[in-house]
Amino acid sequence: MIAFLWSLTLLSIIATMLIGLYGIARRPSLVKKLIALTIFGDAANLFVVALGYRLIYPVQPPILPKWEEKALSSFIAHSVDPLPQALVITAVVIGMAVNVLIAFAIIQIHRIYGSTDVRELGKKLPEILREGW
Repeated sequence: MIAFLWSLTLLSIIATMLIGLYGIARRPSLVKKLIALTIFGDAANLFVVALGYRLIYPVQPPILPKWEEKALSSFIAHSVDPLPQALVITAVVIGMAVNVLIAFAIIQIHRIYGSTDVRELGKKLPEILREGW
């Protein structure tokens, strides 16, 4: 039963990642693309954390309580992997900075060109390139 629920969880994370990729590729609005990028990044982070989880009960945090042979063997067998957690913390901070930068760019594009639709911006692109900034 646990394996079924775990498989269902991983499949739902992968489905969420695919929905985010679809939104990035197929939505014409830059704001919707940013939202889809955020969804994709969060799902990818959740997937990486799920890779470091162990399905052995009881699961322990990656903190070694005392330095003994028995405690060390129990720690190795039952603790979760701390590396994916550290990588995800870094990815969350970098993702937030990238999202803020993209949001600022979208605001500037809307302020200068009056639209965030990539189809309309694509039509204006030859005129923009001829005139320069």
